[in-house]
Amino acid sequence: MGDLAGQAVDGTLYYLDYSQFERIRRTELPATQRVALLADMCRLNTLYMIARAGSGHIGSSFSSMEIFSWLLLEELDIADNVKAAGDLFFSSKGHDAPGYYSVLMALGKLPFELIHKLRRIDGLPGHPDVGTPGMITNTGSLGMGISKAKGMVQANRLLKQEGRVMVLTGDGELQEGQFWESLASAVNHGLHEITAIIDHNKLQSDTFVKNVSDLGDLEAKLNAFGWRVARCDGNDVGALAATLAGIRDDARPKVIIADTVKGKGVSFMEHTSLDSDVAMYRFHSGAPDGPSYRRAAQELMDRLKLRVAELGLEPLEFEAIEREPTAPPPDTAQRLIPAYSRALLEQAAKHPNLVALDADLVLDTGLIPFRDQYPERFFECGIAEQDMVSMAGGMALKGLLPIVHSFACFLSARPNEQIYNNATEHTKIIYVGSLAGVVPGGPGHSHQAVRDISALAAIPDLTIVEPSCEAEVGPLLDWCINEAPGSCYIRLVSLPWETPYVLPASYRLEVGCGVALTPGEQVVVFGYGPVLLSQAVLAAQTLAMEGLAVKVISFPWLNRVDPTWLTGIVNGAKRIVCLDNQYLPAGVGSMLRAALAGVVNEDVELAMVGLTGVPPSGSNPQVLAEVGLDAAALVPIFSFGLVDE
Repeated sequence: MGDLAGQAVDGTLYYLDYSQFERIRRTELPATQRVALLADMCRLNTLYMIARAGSGHIGSSFSSMEIFSWLLLEELDIADNVKAAGDLFFSSKGHDAPGYYSVLMALGKLPFELIHKLRRIDGLPGHPDVGTPGMITNTGSLGMGISKAKGMVQANRLLKQEGRVMVLTGDGELQEGQFWESLASAVNHGLHEITAIIDHNKLQSDTFVKNVSDLGDLEAKLNAFGWRVARCDGNDVGALAATLAGIRDDARPKVIIADTVKGKGVSFMEHTSLDSDVAMYRFHSGAPDGPSYRRAAQELMDRLKLRVAELGLEPLEFEAIEREPTAPPPDTAQRLIPAYSRALLEQAAKHPNLVALDADLVLDTGLIPFRDQYPERFFECGIAEQDMVSMAGGMALKGLLPIVHSFACFLSARPNEQIYNNATEHTKIIYVGSLAGVVPGGPGHSHQAVRDISALAAIPDLTIVEPSCEAEVGPLLDWCINEAPGSCYIRLVSLPWETPYVLPASYRLEVGCGVALTPGEQVVVFGYGPVLLSQAVLAAQTLAMEGLAVKVISFPWLNRVDPTWLTGIVNGAKRIVCLDNQYLPAGVGSMLRAALAGVVNEDVELAMVGLTGVPPSGSNPQVLAEVGLDAAALVPIFSFGLVDE
């Protein structure tokens, strides 16, 4: 799941254009040799896409490359679209989208020029989306694949349409309860049209699957559900082809355990080169650094040259593009996750009953320092948020203080019922949702946490907060642990973010109250978190040069407001703007609008700005502009009717 955007690789990047794939596809090589060669060619292009985008998932794209290549190039008669008759295929993993895209491009089923636009708003989203040619379902949140395949088969039967449905899953994904829920009824209903392939590369986001939630005798477990189970080397095209042929006519739903190597095809990225107890696999997510890219690309190109020569084919022609240097985030950028790591250690030293739980995102949630210093108080729960949250509930009932961590998009939604159940027991649990809000935009809507406030705001006695900068992280965590009467949800922006403001030296936390970052009276703007507030302050600075003073309020309390403070802070305003880094319904703006209804006169204009539709995948500036939350979009909203055109 980890998906923090990295920096694009500078220097020369290499790829193979469509003509090279056309030429190899036309050869009269045996199918298994042809596909194996094409798969390695796609690896180079996948590496190019991720390096150019600055983020993506190399490990799982590489481990599944032979599977994608054989299925799409030889095995399946793919339907023109999901509603048509014919075979259907999709990946439930989602992380392997770059590899999936590269094979579709090799087939000519995806415009080849999109190779240059991974994770760009006019290109390819970070995870599969039905708006992309060849994608028949959205994926990214794990565990849904077989359930969706069952729905497609049942629809085919009702519509009298023929065709197989194949779905690729990850092995870490098998920690999700929905996977196991989906198995039994497929057998009950005789859904023999389904073939699931498990990309069994042995690693999940952070570390080896066996170190988190060992799958044990996977064949025996799957057999116990009544599925036809087969196993093969998933990186051996011939073995995969023979296995598929051997189970094709079985009258049961079928599953292949495809043993693969994460990072397959680049020696130093392959997990088999690592110690089995390694704490962190480097190439799960993010772009490789410059030296790693050059080393990997050279290894792939050298092997491709040798293989083509051995097969007696004309040499491949590699394309090269020079990347312009990209600047890293400035040292002055706010880094909330490291600030949270430090604050958590401070609190842990004071509270021996404090424990931390993680959902396979130990790097992204800042828990490595805690895990290293307090290993007996750290619990890795894997890709299973519902299980993790209920474990925390049991710990809280026994008197521990659990702090629960995951990405905000998963933590707020997948275990929402479990969070509510914990709340009904009147215990204290702190939930920390990282990767909050609409950026980073690269991963796409499955990872953009833009409904977490709405999902959690009504939980009884749960206070939601979001720090505006590093300096506010520690005090907010301290309040949640030592002063909050009930449970809390801390929303954290994960990206390093430059903020054109500092909190006043005199500022102290008061529940339901905020603080002005810029002076002004006519226009009052409420925002929270570094992304919203930075854009609001930049817009206010622009308007200040035009003679309009805009008061930007940093408001860290996302479901609490002090009516007395609110009355005073908006006194004299002609226009009030409420910003939301999430969907507008039931967001912070909705709460403030309700509170303002009895405070301001009818002639005061109130504007609410936030998301109204599914956000796109793209670079951070592209996404903020598209959803109307960048400074350029905010200037006319803040000044409407108050500045001459």
